[in-house]
Amino acid sequence: MWSPNKIKQTLEHILPTVQKPGRYVGGEYNQIIKDWNTIQTKVALVFPDIYDLGMSNLGMTILYDLLNQREDVLAERAYAPWVDMEAAMQTAGMPLYSLETKHPLSNFDIIGISLPYETLYTNTLNIMNLAGIPIKAKDRDGNNFPLIVAGGHATFNPEPMHAFIDAFVIGEGEEVIFEILDVYQAWKKNGKTKNALLLSLSKIWGIYIPSLYKAHYLKDGTFSHIEKTAKQASLPIIKRIVPKLPPPTTKFIVPFIDIVHNRASIEIMRGCTRGCRFCHAGMVTRPVRERPVEEIIQSIDEIIENTGFEEIGLLSLSSSDYTHVVELVEKLRERYLHKHLSISLPSLRIETVTVDLMDALASDRRGGFTLAPEAGTGRMRRIINKPVPMEQILSTTREIYKHGWNTIKLYFMIGLPSETLDDVQAIADLCRTILHEGHKIIGNRAKVHIGVSTFVPKVHTPFQWVPLDTIERIREKQSLLKRKLHNPGLKLNLNKPEETYLEAWLSRGDRRISEVIAIAWKNGAKFDAWKEHFNFQAWMYAFAAVGLNPSFYTHRQRSIDEALPWDHISTAVRKKFLAQDYAWSKSGKTRIDCREKCYACGILPTFADSRRENPGDSWKCPEVKNHRNRIKAINS
Repeated sequence: MWSPNKIKQTLEHILPTVQKPGRYVGGEYNQIIKDWNTIQTKVALVFPDIYDLGMSNLGMTILYDLLNQREDVLAERAYAPWVDMEAAMQTAGMPLYSLETKHPLSNFDIIGISLPYETLYTNTLNIMNLAGIPIKAKDRDGNNFPLIVAGGHATFNPEPMHAFIDAFVIGEGEEVIFEILDVYQAWKKNGKTKNALLLSLSKIWGIYIPSLYKAHYLKDGTFSHIEKTAKQASLPIIKRIVPKLPPPTTKFIVPFIDIVHNRASIEIMRGCTRGCRFCHAGMVTRPVRERPVEEIIQSIDEIIENTGFEEIGLLSLSSSDYTHVVELVEKLRERYLHKHLSISLPSLRIETVTVDLMDALASDRRGGFTLAPEAGTGRMRRIINKPVPMEQILSTTREIYKHGWNTIKLYFMIGLPSETLDDVQAIADLCRTILHEGHKIIGNRAKVHIGVSTFVPKVHTPFQWVPLDTIERIREKQSLLKRKLHNPGLKLNLNKPEETYLEAWLSRGDRRISEVIAIAWKNGAKFDAWKEHFNFQAWMYAFAAVGLNPSFYTHRQRSIDEALPWDHISTAVRKKFLAQDYAWSKSGKTRIDCREKCYACGILPTFADSRRENPGDSWKCPEVKNHRNRIKAINS
């Protein structure tokens, strides 16, 4: 048995031999340690990548704070050890442990795993194995092993990980986590079986228990339907939302080492109304909910007092769509003008970037100004429902250079539906034109950094039916961009086509993919999001071993009436709406922002009760406003 003291003693010998030992010691400012022996329920929050990335994850930070506010619960953290630390741990026989008290993960009651993206799947299995926990849910009883719960954007298609996870949280976790705890504590007192626990959890809104369902397939290998094996189980499983955003976290843990985003972040808005057809996050996080300016400013005051961070990230899917963004940034600038506070807005839309906003952001020019045109031609931007005119793109970039930024970062995608080589050429032409405009304004100081990713069709979006580009076609498009974007002042970043394939397999996979994941992991696949560790051959071998054709999940055009493996997971955006939007994309027909016009996607009737219970101004939708006006008229 590994006690915390034994782990600490072993770490004294291990840590001098590994890179960045600060990843593994804990003890940071604002960490929370409770008395292990007096707390009823112990939760380990796990981000299945290294500390440097996981510490920047706002979802983990929020849950850590919320759980530790409850007196009968403690929450501690764990991250994936880097390969050198993993090797040292295995040599010593030491299990993976929590940073706060150094208890083995297997000693916790519940392990909550964050899965924001699919390339963390093999790391998740690796973490369970390092903790001495069987990777398959069927091999874990309720008395000897923790309950494994997973949530995050990747779990809107939970089927590829169904074999490994006991319970999935579909949607937002701030409220449902406490309902899970209540059910768990009641089950613990009664001493019933693990199946009884899972049945009780299945009654909670937004909880999916994969062991209570069976998947069926047609003779051609396509998915047929999912069947409940327990009457208590829900079908469909409707995503969980928080009708009103809870108070922001203000006591961020301050790391000892440099991390990816060494800043404190506050979510100013959740959801997006733009309707970009490729965007999974924009579809699954509806409806839009905004925080009041006063709450944001007060929270930032507390964050600075509690942490000393010099940069604050104002986060949302489209920060410049926040109703009061200019007012907010101006007030923060005035308040902290002489205190060297940097304000970052990571997600800005070209059509909502104004001169006023640039003036308000004038003190934050260090990292470049980021925009995402996504496509090089107006035709392609209409197809993806991002119809920004070329002149608006150019005029916005001119103003950015005029307002003191030297570098503009541009993000594009290739491989979008109906894209041609001329559309890819237009990406290069646009980037060169922007650099030329910059040269006219600030001379050779002007730079353009270009990130070009390959489009992956995502579940619950209008493009969930389309095939992925072939590797040969992706390479042809990337070669064109390399030839055209090699001039001084231009910096191009591309991803490997094989990495795109992996994301595509896991994004739209069914239950059969779980065995592919397990075999790939056994054959060395882990840290799949890291170029130096990505092992494409391990995945190809795993597909062959299971007898599945990878192209079935990547290159096959799905028919609109085909049953999809994730259909039982409801984001409250109707499949009929997504199919209509897909049809519109083929003719270049666009939708305006649904703050201006409601397209009856399904969100509002699904959450009608939540709207009635939370009649404030945070819900940004014309139908909500009409609903409030009707109530006022009735009351008067």
